[in-house]
Amino acid sequence: MTNKVVVAGGGIGGLACAWALARAGLQVDLLEQAGAFGEVGAGIQLGPNAVRVLDQWGLTPALKACAAFPDGLHVRDAHRASTLGTLRLGSLARARYGQPYATVHRADLHSLLLNALEGEPRVRLHLDSRLTTYEDKDGGVRVTCDNEAVFEAHALIGADGLWSRVRAQLLGAQPARVSGHLAYRGMVRATQLPVAQRASDVSAWLGPRLHVVHYPVRRGELFNVVAVVEGTLGQGHGGPPGSDPQSWSHEARQSDLYRALGPVCAELRSVLDAVPEWKLWALNDRPPITGANQHASGHVALLGDAAHPLRPYLAQGAAMALEDAWTLGRLAGTAGAAPDWPALLARYATTRWQRNARVQRRSQRNGTIFHASGPLRWARDAAMAMLGEPLIDNPWLYQGPPEPC
Repeated sequence: MTNKVVVAGGGIGGLACAWALARAGLQVDLLEQAGAFGEVGAGIQLGPNAVRVLDQWGLTPALKACAAFPDGLHVRDAHRASTLGTLRLGSLARARYGQPYATVHRADLHSLLLNALEGEPRVRLHLDSRLTTYEDKDGGVRVTCDNEAVFEAHALIGADGLWSRVRAQLLGAQPARVSGHLAYRGMVRATQLPVAQRASDVSAWLGPRLHVVHYPVRRGELFNVVAVVEGTLGQGHGGPPGSDPQSWSHEARQSDLYRALGPVCAELRSVLDAVPEWKLWALNDRPPITGANQHASGHVALLGDAAHPLRPYLAQGAAMALEDAWTLGRLAGTAGAAPDWPALLARYATTRWQRNARVQRRSQRNGTIFHASGPLRWARDAAMAMLGEPLIDNPWLYQGPPEPC
């Protein structure tokens, strides 16, 4: 059998994994549970580490055609409108890290990867194909899907998200952790925003028990707006109690958002008023990964949210999935004609788990800092005023991804 890998999941992480492995010369069967490929209407921030991966994959022209490249990140008080801190991006980020900071519509990044794969003869895309179970046996894996299709391969990569079936079989079924945070998200045309809010910047507004982020996507034609508040689905937010926690697109009422936010400054309110429609998403995650064995075992590995789901407070969810995929591709590309797959996946896990765990911990910590009140809020504001850019920048992160161990 030609070296073949099954990738479960057709989201950004799964497509990226298939692309990385195909570039390394492997045959890939990618399984997507939906009847068509697609992504929800939300934005993604891509730090220089993520842009570096796309550049090494030859996808920079496609990214430039659909992304925006903000000039700066501005952290502001959601009530007083005062500036708490600023991080210069644009040409400075490129000079510092060799790659820019990008913001992109999630659907555009997904399409960028899908378009690359559709011209790749080593990859076969299978719709309506959700993994049911797998067998890890000598020499490879046997995968069975809900539609009774069966695939045999040398390795299986679970890129099937927070509610991963691959993870459940590999590590045992464990419920996702409810964060108690809800994200209201919307898109607005740049021309519908107040002129003062159309700058090519990432803006983060912080307040007690809340924060709001907005930034340009799709070449600056649209702005992604996300407001995170504390609460529970169905209790003054979105659908009735018992609403599907896996959904990214609960219908949301602007009145619920405004009630949760309370009074905010006029500049921020003007951005929120311009959003024509809101969707609601309950933020769930899992505890930080604690060892390489939670990333891979035998002929099976986990990637992206299936391994290390992140809260969005470091803007690194997509980036870590891209880094995971890049690492697998690098290892596969140097493994020769007959890879020892358990050993290769063990190296992948050893390379990735500590970095991913650090990002998980930092993301969770940022959520506490963003929503701080009382003395912690005062200390946060004073630290940003005193330390400036070095407190906001993340060289350890943006210089990645690290080379495989």
